[in-house]
Amino acid sequence: MNDRRPIDRLLEIMARLRSPQGGCPWDLEQTFATIAPYTIEEAYEVAEAIDHGDMPQLKDELGDLLFQVVFYAQMAQENGDFDFDAIAAAIADKMIRRHPHVFVENDGRDSAGQVEAWEETKARERAARAEAGEAGILDGVARTLPPMTRALKLQKRAARVGFDWDKPITILDKLAEESREIAAEIEADAPHDRLEDEMGDVLFVCVNLARKLEIDPERALKRANAKFERRFGHIETQLKAQGRSPAEATLDEMEALWQAAKGLEKSGGIGGS
Repeated sequence: MNDRRPIDRLLEIMARLRSPQGGCPWDLEQTFATIAPYTIEEAYEVAEAIDHGDMPQLKDELGDLLFQVVFYAQMAQENGDFDFDAIAAAIADKMIRRHPHVFVENDGRDSAGQVEAWEETKARERAARAEAGEAGILDGVARTLPPMTRALKLQKRAARVGFDWDKPITILDKLAEESREIAAEIEADAPHDRLEDEMGDVLFVCVNLARKLEIDPERALKRANAKFERRFGHIETQLKAQGRSPAEATLDEMEALWQAAKGLEKSGGIGGS
């Protein structure tokens, strides 16, 4: 009878794949840098399964993501840095440290209060590293995050020390200012890098506005993407019924169909956002 824990079996499989004697050539060639893109991809596939409410698929995708951790652990163990048990121990210690209301004494905080306590603990940890000359306020926000997500995290960090807008309406004023600046660059036929710089400012302010309104900008953009797909799909469907494609229609015709799609959404004729 095989009484090994599944995680032990998985660790053994990983070690075998990386074995110089009879291991898999592809697995042996990998490094932390070459595996990192796969980890990001697997995380997105987990999110996709959750979005679809597909539990069997979620189980598979979580397995793929776990395998990424096991892969890193095996490579680190080979280098003499750490192993899977060290990873598990470190995160266990961190969870206990960041949940004193559970593991030390229940202070009666509700969910929002516990989130606040979590952030306070993280802030103390960062402050301790900063005092040791190891980190600043914005350090530790991964540069490999999607830019919009990273912008949100940077802004939240700065806001915790008071570098923040007072009200959402003041951010709209800043957005108008940034819009005028990019308009001026367009009028001046500015170089592409100048336009890119100004466009970045506009997007950064939009993320700030979303944060102040307690809106997840990634989720908001995801909804906008879905809305665009839905409405453009209506344009394609209507033109196809006429034996035409969008490339054969005028902009005015497509705009009229777009407005019709909006009207259908409001009346429940097609899915709304």
